[in-house]
Amino acid sequence: MRSLERAIDVLEVLDTSHHALRLSDIARRAGLPVATTQRILSVLEARGRVERDATGYRPGVGLIFGAHAYLTSSPLLVAARPVLQDLAAETGLTASLFKRIGWVRVVLARVDGARPLRYELPIGERMPLHLGAGKALAAGMDADELGRFLDQLTDPANADGTGFDRDRFLADLKRIRDLGYSQARGEREPGMASVAAPVPDPEPGGAPTAAVQVSGNQEDLPAERVEQLGVEVRRAAFAIGRRAF
Repeated sequence: MRSLERAIDVLEVLDTSHHALRLSDIARRAGLPVATTQRILSVLEARGRVERDATGYRPGVGLIFGAHAYLTSSPLLVAARPVLQDLAAETGLTASLFKRIGWVRVVLARVDGARPLRYELPIGERMPLHLGAGKALAAGMDADELGRFLDQLTDPANADGTGFDRDRFLADLKRIRDLGYSQARGEREPGMASVAAPVPDPEPGGAPTAAVQVSGNQEDLPAERVEQLGVEVRRAAFAIGRRAF
């Protein structure tokens, strides 16, 4: 089991890098001896999970097989696709599904609205929990977990450079719990806005790990429209929860 854990540690190092890494860099980030790291990389490379060239190591095409299997077999995604399509059609906004993994969220599905977003939102992209739709998931954490999450934040500034205010963030989470949805304006991308709601966890009292979001240009989400969009995303989130769980 220890060998498996180490291999996953190596893959996670490569997952979080946007460029090829040298052997020594991978070993350092994974906290492993260089020789151990090289043996792991050799096995992963032989299986197509890692690729190597003159610049270093990067994730291999073989990882796509597992991603494809997940995208086609996940009950959450199977349940979400028609709901997201309806949500995008009804609101004219881009509808997305996120799932929380540790201290980040990942884009699992997206249906473009009438006006495509001005930025890419690729499937599999890691995104923060303290901005945008991430707040709908952070609001479900208990006090201890939330404290650990806040303590590990290293670069929490908004897209406009506004600094992170812990008290203001906690107050925002309370409003999200009261309303059942979150809203954001220009937090992650300048000029953009979003409204999101958590997908209810199947376990009573469990913290939600998935969220539904609608997003678009700020002019498409004026303040007077937020409450109705909150109703729409909550309805979509409950529909996904019923179908998936």
